[in-house]
Amino acid sequence: MELYEAIRTRRSVRDYDGAEVDHAVLERLVAAAGAAPSPYNAQPWRFHVATGATRDAVCEITALSTVHLQEYLDVLPPSRLAQAEHFFASLGGAPVVIAVTVPCSDDDLSRINEYMSTGGAVQNLMLAATAEGLACCNLTFAFWVRDKLSSLLGIGQDREIVSLVLVGHPAEVPNDPGRLETIATYLG
Repeated sequence: MELYEAIRTRRSVRDYDGAEVDHAVLERLVAAAGAAPSPYNAQPWRFHVATGATRDAVCEITALSTVHLQEYLDVLPPSRLAQAEHFFASLGGAPVVIAVTVPCSDDDLSRINEYMSTGGAVQNLMLAATAEGLACCNLTFAFWVRDKLSSLLGIGQDREIVSLVLVGHPAEVPNDPGRLETIATYLG
């Protein structure tokens, strides 16, 4: 798939068919993520790829996150809360959950650099998945349950989870939600 096509067609998918993803494909996705730029080639990202029983245990933990969402979802209809509870308990049936981590840092500039670099790595991973005919969804909700996730995945206290990326074969492909057209000011 051509790069601009992958950029144009990538969507956040929340419903997967559950079919396994070949390990060699996962290795290509992680390699694409690792090719992202970072200041001084620091490569602050690490990817913790959960499949099978580990992925199921991740779902058990992420299901707890809706407890923390309750106060925000009280303003929504009950069906939306039920949808959220189902999604977080199953993660849309995605057979692969990738926890993305960065080093813990108290230095603001270091944190910004780590987050920006890792965001680029996640985007590379998602575009590579699109090129492979797969779908992804980048979740940043994990802050409520990230200590439990870190324990499960063997992530040390020197790193923090910044997102979970769901990967799998899409059961649905969302429509193009449209994009803003006035995002740049050209000067000169």
